[in-house]
Amino acid sequence: MEHSWIDKFKGLSRLPDTVRNDLISGSQIVNVPAGTQIFAPGQTVDNLLLLLEGTVRVQQKSETGREVFLYRVHAGESCVLTTACMLAFEDYSADGIAETDVSAVAIPRQTFDDLVAKSPVFREFVFTAYSRRITDLFTLIDDIVFKRMDVRLASRLLELAGAGETVHATHAVLSTELGTAREVISRTLAEFQRRGWVEQSRGEVCLTDREGLERLARSATPEV
Repeated sequence: MEHSWIDKFKGLSRLPDTVRNDLISGSQIVNVPAGTQIFAPGQTVDNLLLLLEGTVRVQQKSETGREVFLYRVHAGESCVLTTACMLAFEDYSADGIAETDVSAVAIPRQTFDDLVAKSPVFREFVFTAYSRRITDLFTLIDDIVFKRMDVRLASRLLELAGAGETVHATHAVLSTELGTAREVISRTLAEFQRRGWVEQSRGEVCLTDREGLERLARSATPEV
């Protein structure tokens, strides 16, 4: 793993051997269990984390105490907030939670700064990932401002279910995912169930009509 993890990240595989060796020797692989808070607001950023396995959920708490989901970091990706804080020498402003058991490469600030300065390939990797995630965040803002909640919930259920049929999440978790009140999620899910699109049980939502949800997710002017 120590000598092959670089090839798991598109862009890093083009690093010259000397830079690859510097990156490997100047970083370490860390493992954390599911549920671990990886970073928190006000915490100093000491390492850039590149995920090898698992997912990390990044969310922010509003002044009213409501938690708002920002994005997920998957295997083969880095965290844009960590990158931004590393570049700007600022502390974290959001929470990062391990949703699953996580394995990641921790690149210390000194190694990060050295490679950004001397390696065009590493620098391109960092800023390409940063740019891509910033675009995702603008899409999130657009969704929150302009998309109806039923459309967003249908899309998120399909995303969370993946190839399966069951989403393991409470109404409170889904409200965090979409930055709304739990009551709004409960009301919308009740309508989905009335239409035969989902069935609900404690902590789970079963997708019983994916096509119905997909039609809604594609709809610009849904009626629920």
